[in-house]
Amino acid sequence: MRLDKLVAELTGESRTAVKAMLANGRVFVGGEVQKDGGAKVSEMDAKVLIDGKAFAYQKYAYFMLNKPSGVISAASDPKAITVLSLLSKEDRGRRALFPVGRLDKDTEGLLFLTDDGALAHALLSPRKHADKLYFAVLKREIKEEEIARFAAGLKVDAEFTALPALLRPLTKKEKEGFCGENAPAAAITLNEGKFHQVKRMFLATGNEVLFLKRMAMGGVFLDETLSPGAYRPLTKEELFLLQNPGR
Repeated sequence: MRLDKLVAELTGESRTAVKAMLANGRVFVGGEVQKDGGAKVSEMDAKVLIDGKAFAYQKYAYFMLNKPSGVISAASDPKAITVLSLLSKEDRGRRALFPVGRLDKDTEGLLFLTDDGALAHALLSPRKHADKLYFAVLKREIKEEEIARFAAGLKVDAEFTALPALLRPLTKKEKEGFCGENAPAAAITLNEGKFHQVKRMFLATGNEVLFLKRMAMGGVFLDETLSPGAYRPLTKEELFLLQNPGR
């Protein structure tokens, strides 16, 4: 890879800014200053220091975001705040990142951001059985009939019948810090991601979702130390779970 392209990917800076970095002797490769942006380097092996800070190249980037309400799951939008706008300039600029699937604008919780298209496709394919866990505050308590209908594959409307899903009431411990022990609340596990699916499923049973939060996907749980809008890179263990569903 050309050195100027590598530095741009590592820093998120423009080619113009990278050219200035190189010209000013701020970039070191293998312990030596390198000013030639056209120099070919091995992105996987090159030891790059910029202003004394070491940078390591990764083929793909993987982030976990605690999506807040009011933010849309899109790479860009002229009228709304997007999930990518929550990232730092460095993380946002150096990759063609996109959200894996989507959460409704008013839905909070776990969302992955990556530039790995193959992984995103695998996580979103129902055939891969990457379960998604949601916690929902409801208008009323769930009934045994609802649990059975979810488990059997709920007919949502004339055009859509959902695959079997697990519905259960939240435990007292799960309610702590989520909604309060007196609020009607349930956990829903499914491996589809249709438009407004969870909300539509409850409406089909005569119930209503008042608040929805995704807690897990593909075996990876939301890091509850992340405040709404905060994010961090996935750990190696979390990435392994996403790449190897069911293990």
